[in-house]
Amino acid sequence: MSYNVALNFEDGVTRFIDCNGAESVVDAAYRQGINIPMDCREGACATCKCRVESGSYSLGEYIEDALSHEEADTGYALACQLRPTSDCVVLIPTGSGACGTRQESYVTRIRDVRRLSDSTFALELEGDGLGALDFLPGQYANLQVPGEAHRHRAYSFSSITADRGGVSFLIRNVPGGLMSGFLSERAAPGVELVMNGPFGSFYLRPVSRPVLMLAGGTGLAPFLAMLDKIVAAGGSPHPVHLIYGVNTDRDVVETERLEAFTRTIPNFTYSICVVDANSGYPKKGYVTHHIEPAHLNDGDVDIYLCGPPPMVEAVAQHLREAGVNAASFHFEKFAPSIS
Repeated sequence: MSYNVALNFEDGVTRFIDCNGAESVVDAAYRQGINIPMDCREGACATCKCRVESGSYSLGEYIEDALSHEEADTGYALACQLRPTSDCVVLIPTGSGACGTRQESYVTRIRDVRRLSDSTFALELEGDGLGALDFLPGQYANLQVPGEAHRHRAYSFSSITADRGGVSFLIRNVPGGLMSGFLSERAAPGVELVMNGPFGSFYLRPVSRPVLMLAGGTGLAPFLAMLDKIVAAGGSPHPVHLIYGVNTDRDVVETERLEAFTRTIPNFTYSICVVDANSGYPKKGYVTHHIEPAHLNDGDVDIYLCGPPPMVEAVAQHLREAGVNAASFHFEKFAPSIS
């Protein structure tokens, strides 16, 4: 049996390796050109200590000086002894460069570019190299603007590579923005873009309690990928609620896809709120106005938030004022650049 293991390095780089049941993560990584720091291979030195964030595994043999019982109980392991028994996400506490690896780069072509609204583009890329691409739903990639060799922009994947050869993004239309100008004026099917990724520690963890997703504008993108993952996993045993906030009715996108998720994920619900007081949607105001006590489940909830910095700060303040200490709170801030 072989398993897919995501190695998340502390510099934000993610690399995926194939690990069979008979080899350790260190050995599998080394076989695929990634040198996780280690000194002994015997479970004695703790140099390769890591943390398993999701998945099942065997700890192997080690001495307590290298890994305490308390550490083992909270997900820590020694990569030289760690043997996955399912797909896993492993946090490696060193930079990717120190392990002799780097982030993957892909030459892609535009498959389609559409303006979903005045404020949002949908961009689909394809390429032969993307057939081997993996990413954790919620992560992002850097796209190089054609003609701008040293300038790139970061965007969250909005779809998993279901067809093994294509990825998609939701991109905010920023007046005067570098990428926005390209998408408005020059983008067309067949035009090449360089993509680097995946990156980031914002991704869906195993669903073991109710989930609250909070999206601001194009911050919806990573949640679409997360919901795709939940569908692929056969649904969720716990409630998953998404609050999607925008400024005006014209900014609302991907409602058909959200409706489809309500049919394929029985425990999934969502609401849309609009800042504009003249909106035709019943829920008006900001996302924080529509977080209900039931969504927070007395703190036994995993919260995921993707939006601009003021939204992240407002949600954190809302939780403090409500006296809620969520089981986990994962967030991704984004700020559009026009440079």
